[in-house]
Amino acid sequence: MSNIRILVIDDEEDMRNLLHMYLENSGFHCFEASNGTEGIEYVRTHFPDLVILDIMMPDEDGFQVCKKIRELSSVPIIFLSAKGEEWDKVKAFHLGGDDYIVKPFSPGELIARIQAVIRRAGNFNSESEIITIGPILIDKKARRVTSAGKDVPLTLKEFELLLYLCTHPSQALSREQLLEHVWGIDYDGSLRTVDTHIKTLRMKLGAPDCIQTVWGIGYKFEVPGK
Repeated sequence: MSNIRILVIDDEEDMRNLLHMYLENSGFHCFEASNGTEGIEYVRTHFPDLVILDIMMPDEDGFQVCKKIRELSSVPIIFLSAKGEEWDKVKAFHLGGDDYIVKPFSPGELIARIQAVIRRAGNFNSESEIITIGPILIDKKARRVTSAGKDVPLTLKEFELLLYLCTHPSQALSREQLLEHVWGIDYDGSLRTVDTHIKTLRMKLGAPDCIQTVWGIGYKFEVPGK
């Protein structure tokens, strides 16, 4: 993992120093930003492999920063917060976060969660094949999606959800399955997260009939007429 570059965005210097020590000791390359503006600019110019993002920051909080990063990149984002309420976690995932760690946390938990997020993201980068199914084209290596020839900007989680559906065509997949395979087995948020992402995918793709609801189960990807 020595080539993995992690950006820490946190206004507290002590926390940045602590995270820097944990990450460097675990073989990662750590870079720091003391506010959202610095962090967004770093993502724009240096393309880190993962971002650790504090929520409680002055000026722009972590939610606002995440939203702006998602306009630039699908880089995996792990939120840090002293707040463990479900509403905050759901909001973080809805905005495109990949994990949510509640302070205080142990070094072991932090590194394990980072490794899990990197593995999940790597699963979708490891092959260069292009998937074409109906009007949808997915370039797995470039993380690019088109629908009827038009580019479709997706967050990382939207991309992973669509890819999982498309690689299991015509299969009825439960919300629990989708949550486990896309968000990870340790995600403790609501199943409504899946419904929200499906709704957004349908709207962005402009092909709402491709992702069909299987009543009482979940969803399946099916090209009408096939």
